[in-house]
Amino acid sequence: MKTLKIWIATGGTGGHVFPAIAVATELARRGHRVIISSDGRTMDMVRKNRPADTGIAFIWAGGVGAKSKLQQAWALFKIGMSAAALTLRFMLFRPAAIVSFGGYASVPAVLAAHIWKIPIFLHEQNAAIGRANAFALRWVGTLMTSFPAVAGVNSRQSKVDNKLKVVYTGLPVRTEFNMKTDCLPSTVCCRLLVTGGSLGATILDEIVPAAVAALPAAMKKKLFIVHQTRPDAVNRLRAQYEKMGVRANVLSFIHDMADQMRSADLVISRAGASTVVELQTLGKPAILVPLSINPDQPANAAAFVKNGGGFNIPQNKFTTKWLAATLSDLFSNPARLAKMADKARVPNDAVNKIVEVITKS
Repeated sequence: MKTLKIWIATGGTGGHVFPAIAVATELARRGHRVIISSDGRTMDMVRKNRPADTGIAFIWAGGVGAKSKLQQAWALFKIGMSAAALTLRFMLFRPAAIVSFGGYASVPAVLAAHIWKIPIFLHEQNAAIGRANAFALRWVGTLMTSFPAVAGVNSRQSKVDNKLKVVYTGLPVRTEFNMKTDCLPSTVCCRLLVTGGSLGATILDEIVPAAVAALPAAMKKKLFIVHQTRPDAVNRLRAQYEKMGVRANVLSFIHDMADQMRSADLVISRAGASTVVELQTLGKPAILVPLSINPDQPANAAAFVKNGGGFNIPQNKFTTKWLAATLSDLFSNPARLAKMADKARVPNDAVNKIVEVITKS
């Protein structure tokens, strides 16, 4: 097997970094030389989680959206300077391929690769293409996607490059989500996981306890809730669940998310790409309440529920009355939950598929 030099560009958030690291790990395991580039926001994350035999490179970059004109100009200047620096570096390193995992921190590597005519592979994690990826797409040869359909790709493709190759690979998940392990032992028949992301979600903290309080007393006795929230809301939520006689574990951070998700009968969550794909990998029914600031989460939630694995509820329709009725119906009908779980499941072999696309092209 020929050893390839591969540059992986990532940064911005863990949602971009962890899939990149998973692919870098497999590439390194197969004997390829890998360098991972990232910006300051995620460099520590890359250092702590990267394979020991991979190199790292710092990228001076930041987001461009939702800022003042001056801040946008400064962000574009940093991207341009980083692209110039990488253009010089690629003169010496000359990667066989650039693999971008999205975000503005990946754009400099794409620009530099375009100058040197290095093959560019781009991975889009969401079911709607992001701004940075949409900008970079004009120079990309192969687009790899987390979902079978990605909003914005076809229109962008027709305007930019009709030769763009689009491959559905899925999104790499952390190793523990693909491990075959037994569920946590449970003495309850109604186990609910509530998670709003790393900073929690106020709407979930308000609606879920109120809906649980409205459930029949017999159902509340059967219920066990794992609820992830902001640190300042932990004690308040614990007191609420205790007052209504519901067993609950309220945490500011869930270290064993794979185990907790695997053991849940139902999940209530936002609709980030990683969360949605983790639910699909484990085959877990879910109520998704997507953030509507960008098109990403609504598109992810729509992709998840397409086959019948759960509910996609806009935040303005996520009410106490609706949730109480839905929870009562689902937990009274285990067979329906089991069917939803079956429909939610999507086998995940994204790492191997991405590596094959990169190394065989």
